[in-house]
Amino acid sequence: MKKILVMLCLTVFTFGYSQDKETAYFNKNEIKGNALMLVAGAFEVTYERILNEESGAGVSLFVPYDNTIGTKFSLTPYYRFYFGKKPAAGFFAEGFGMINSYQYNNNTYYNGNSNAGTNTDFALGFGIGGKWITKKGFVFEINGGVGRNLFNSNNTDYKIVGRGGITLGYRFK
Repeated sequence: MKKILVMLCLTVFTFGYSQDKETAYFNKNEIKGNALMLVAGAFEVTYERILNEESGAGVSLFVPYDNTIGTKFSLTPYYRFYFGKKPAAGFFAEGFGMINSYQYNNNTYYNGNSNAGTNTDFALGFGIGGKWITKKGFVFEINGGVGRNLFNSNNTDYKIVGRGGITLGYRFK
């Protein structure tokens, strides 16, 4: 009886298979430039690290070169969750934080002087968008989002911040 049990166990173990999920290989780094902001008078570059097939984390740096833009600087880390069939592509939803510096002018006068200056604040927000990627690794993305400044926006017009663009980039190892 023992010999039959041992032979049965060895047979089952021989024909058994591993239950590890086979992971697909794909490039996990992206660098992108925002073409819409470039036309509007600002430079925005983004780096994104793909965490797995459904999520990624990244950071965007926004610096205007046109003096008419009220935002003087922003650094925006974000986390995205993707709903597409390709790894880290398709429709996505994101949550972001934004450190932003902006110029304000309240047009209120105190002792004969207008209330104007530069302020720095931190905003939290959310966004949605879509990302398409070619087999060669070229990336096209459209996104938009909205957030709210949390600290220094009581007396200014910059309580709500926006985020968006049409970006072009490349995915690499």
